[in-house]
Amino acid sequence: MATPNPMDATYSASPSAVSKQMYTIAGIRTTVYGLEELPTDVKNVACLWLLHPRLQTQECMAPIAATTITEWNTRLQNNKDKGTGLIAISFDQRNHGTRKVDNLANEAWRSGNASHAQDMFSIYQPRITSGVVIIGCPDYVRVMSDRARLSKLKSWTDSSPPGSQFIGSKDFPRGLVEAVEKYDPAGLLLGKVLARTEETYTRDPTEEEEKRLIPLMTNTLHGKRILNLAGGADKLVPYKAGEPFLQWLKKAISEDGWFRDGGITLEDVVFDGVGHEMSAGMIHEVVRFIGETFDQTEAAVSGRPSKI
Repeated sequence: MATPNPMDATYSASPSAVSKQMYTIAGIRTTVYGLEELPTDVKNVACLWLLHPRLQTQECMAPIAATTITEWNTRLQNNKDKGTGLIAISFDQRNHGTRKVDNLANEAWRSGNASHAQDMFSIYQPRITSGVVIIGCPDYVRVMSDRARLSKLKSWTDSSPPGSQFIGSKDFPRGLVEAVEKYDPAGLLLGKVLARTEETYTRDPTEEEEKRLIPLMTNTLHGKRILNLAGGADKLVPYKAGEPFLQWLKKAISEDGWFRDGGITLEDVVFDGVGHEMSAGMIHEVVRFIGETFDQTEAAVSGRPSKI
């Protein structure tokens, strides 16, 4: 079965368009939305990076750019202190749209792509400071293990117990394991993937583990705002795959958690009955969260030159 476009039913009617300019940056076609709508008296300019879903292209992000920019500019009109203006930027992910070089590399195991796990991990993007995650998973090992089980890969079915030899196999090779341990949230924070056997991550870290985790979380998560949106009925990227890690992180940053002073904001919203799609309710949460993020961070950037 083909992977559905999660944005097919996001809008019942197309939102009013905003201006867009195309640039070639480091050889990549890049679209900048909202430059013409920027008020002339804003003090700073914030950039919203729009990363499109797998198997889609940057063009599908245009309605989201229009919705968020229009909503933000409406707020500015009612605010005497113009503060921060908003633009949005999109580009094609690796091997998508204008950067596509191999159709098969975007497909799943069931469609004949033997390197599905490696190929999908390669579209991950670093350098996030405040972000909205829509239909994502912070634990790549869990989501791909579940997919390997459902795909009945030999690396899953031929081991005893089933799946015990999947990590490190040709379908999830050690090179990918190393990348997951470096870039994936659960892989980075929970430690060695091959040594991780817990089904849930409920225990507090030991004193020795805290010595590793506290500097790491300070460098990667301190002061960040994160909104995670998921469909409760999503079978392709099930919420249950990321839930153990999210519960671990929530516990760590709670009022009595061991990383309570990290200044992290994490909102985790699951939409009951929603499948692998970006629903209208998700759009509402995105717009709200972006506005609140700018309101809370504007004072921190006062006097700093804008950078795009």
